[in-house]
Amino acid sequence: MKPQTRPLPRAASAATVLLILAAIVASFVYLAIDWRVLFSGESLRLMSKFIAEFFPPDVSPAFLAKVGWGTLQTLAVSALGTLFAAVGGGLLALPASGRCGVFFRPAARLLLNVLRSVPELVWATLMVLAAGLGPFAGALALAVHTSGVLGRLYAETLENASREPEAALALSGSGSVAAFAYGSLPLVTPQCLAYLLYRWEMNIRMAAVLGFVGAGGLGQLLYFHLSIFQQRQAATVLIAMFVTVVLVDALSNRWRRGLAPAYA
Repeated sequence: MKPQTRPLPRAASAATVLLILAAIVASFVYLAIDWRVLFSGESLRLMSKFIAEFFPPDVSPAFLAKVGWGTLQTLAVSALGTLFAAVGGGLLALPASGRCGVFFRPAARLLLNVLRSVPELVWATLMVLAAGLGPFAGALALAVHTSGVLGRLYAETLENASREPEAALALSGSGSVAAFAYGSLPLVTPQCLAYLLYRWEMNIRMAAVLGFVGAGGLGQLLYFHLSIFQQRQAATVLIAMFVTVVLVDALSNRWRRGLAPAYA
């Protein structure tokens, strides 16, 4: 007996693919992109001239010292913002995972959605108005947005963790806090640390961008030198961004691989 085919799911999949292709075509038509202008000889000449102005990068000792200070500032902003977010996200993850009662769960999840749905640049603009120009505004912006992201990840990790060790400790007479600390927390800590490292890696990139709205670091240096058409200095800042991200990516991946056996 031949197995029966299921035409409805296949038809639904085909319809979904056609809708996606139609949306892509409609987007190109709506944006009215003129590829001929983009790849015309004049456009290519202007782009080549602009790129050539970035070379050679400025490697004078005075400017390298300024870039080094900006790199440290960017790292500090990302680290401080991620640290604040780890605390805020962890506190919000408890009610969001249902640990504080049914009533607080939807309210906490709504707050987490609000925090992570607003981009970091918008939060940075608000924090600059509240705290003034400087790195602290960038750290606050990263902390607010990342709290929403980490809080959601931590809440899902808590929900998926086994409750049996915590329940066994509670039945043996341990209090609710002790049962959670010794029963559930050790199970979720390695994965939560991996999430934390990944978000810190992403926040370093974002901290460099937040400087465009006055939040300090390499982004502010890049915006300043681009705005006065000092492309050689801007090239040095871009190289510093690239090297910083590559080094942190390598360290973060190594740390996460070290944590993997703990929760594999």
